[in-house]
Amino acid sequence: MTTVGNVDHVRNGFDPHEILNDWDLGTVTTDANGRRVREYEITAVDIEIEIAPGIFFPAWAYNGRVPGPTIRAVEGEWLRIHFTNAGSHTHSIHFHGIHAASMDGIAGAGLVGPGESFTYEMPAEPFGCHLYHCHATPLKRHVHKGLYGAFIVDPDPARHPEHTDVARARLLGTPENDTWQEFVMVMNGFDTNFDDENEIYAANTVAHEYMKRPIQVDRDRPIRIYLVNITEFDPINSFHLHGNFFDYYDHGTTLTPTLRTVDTIMQCQAQRGILEMSFANHEPGRYMFHAHQSEFAELGWMSVFEVT
Repeated sequence: MTTVGNVDHVRNGFDPHEILNDWDLGTVTTDANGRRVREYEITAVDIEIEIAPGIFFPAWAYNGRVPGPTIRAVEGEWLRIHFTNAGSHTHSIHFHGIHAASMDGIAGAGLVGPGESFTYEMPAEPFGCHLYHCHATPLKRHVHKGLYGAFIVDPDPARHPEHTDVARARLLGTPENDTWQEFVMVMNGFDTNFDDENEIYAANTVAHEYMKRPIQVDRDRPIRIYLVNITEFDPINSFHLHGNFFDYYDHGTTLTPTLRTVDTIMQCQAQRGILEMSFANHEPGRYMFHAHQSEFAELGWMSVFEVT
């Protein structure tokens, strides 16, 4: 089953297909010590978004979209995130990475009131697929309302001489990385009647969007998916692929797979990972992928790769 009708992405201000790989690379400079510094601008706003045809949700969003911008950096860089709260409630950004206590995005360490600003600073480490989200209370409501996003740190090949080729294949902009088709998918859900249960599920917010408009895939190029689970109110979510298997890198913090040749992966809330697969030996066609909780799939988290 799928939803009937289409969501107005122009009205929303974001398109789930563009979210798949519109990396926010920030602005890169070099400081007096020769260190690469990458700076980002993020603003929290109140916004109404359409999450399924005709179903509108009063969201809180980073930069006007759910999920927020996919921040991407390189291992070892210094990150500087300028956060402005243009919303109606106190918010923050808590990064799942390595940083000082004063940069944690909790009370006394970067909570930002309406109309105020704060700058978070931290090293880009470890490499991998990470998450950021608001850590204001009540936590579950601030997360569920839409204040979250993916945070990718590419490995620096010079730091991994034993796996240089693999690291270069992950590093955005290298010839080795250009051979890959990369997508970010943030698994999320929406409680439309605020009873602490989700009525809509999706990857990148809009129910059944990739079912109606399949993700176009070139079978001669491998696929890498940065997968993040930020589904509130349900303890786990999952990703299941039809007709194929994939390798999995838990949290993306290894350059060798933590699981090989699997077709389903489960993630608890806030867990992340990298999936790698190839359709090179497959016939062209449509290959489904979805949550392997049937309820989640029927309520929106069901999608298709169109392999050509």
